[in-house]
Amino acid sequence: MLPLLKAQSHPKRQPREQASSFPPVLTVALTGGIGSGKSLVGEYLQALGAIVVDSDQLARDVIERGSEGFDQVVSRFGDAILKDGEIDRGALARIVFDDPSARRDLEAIIHPRVRAQYESMIARASSEAIVVNQIPLLAETNGASRFDLVITIESKEQTRIDRAVARGLKEYEVRKRLSSQASDTDRRKIAHIVIENDGTKEELLSKVERIWEEEILPRRAGT
Repeated sequence: MLPLLKAQSHPKRQPREQASSFPPVLTVALTGGIGSGKSLVGEYLQALGAIVVDSDQLARDVIERGSEGFDQVVSRFGDAILKDGEIDRGALARIVFDDPSARRDLEAIIHPRVRAQYESMIARASSEAIVVNQIPLLAETNGASRFDLVITIESKEQTRIDRAVARGLKEYEVRKRLSSQASDTDRRKIAHIVIENDGTKEELLSKVERIWEEEILPRRAGT
């Protein structure tokens, strides 16, 4: 049996919050903590035909040098976060993961801009599009109601740590980020579908293909 779990707390989720100017695209939130495998699932969904938006990349874009977001971040955190005139994201991360107040200030700058960018993409999408937003902090920002379908990715903690360390992070940095993120329980509460990702890439692809065929496409067709 495929280890795919459906959250039982939202069997009849209300339709997403929708601006009248938006086309009736199907919007899917793909969430999960650091090292869970969101990016790989996003790649698979894109290969299957979805438009995939990376909220982490949008968060970087909205504070690029020359932007209003850049100016506000530097004003709040000072020149110490700059390196060669650009925001040193590692230095900024060390500040905000050690200081919840600083993190809230950064999120207040970034999150509204990321949401505006995403909504602009939705407004430009074709009416038949399936748009998947990779959004790690969905539970933390209470954003589930903006999506038609919420999928969360889970992995064992040590597996997630190992994956993140393999990408270049220090283990203490990964553990700090884990402690600052929502728990698997929190994510399950807002999810329609839970994918357990502790196996091979081939096993994960099989799960994603089944979700695409049995959950996403029927929702797109309205069945």
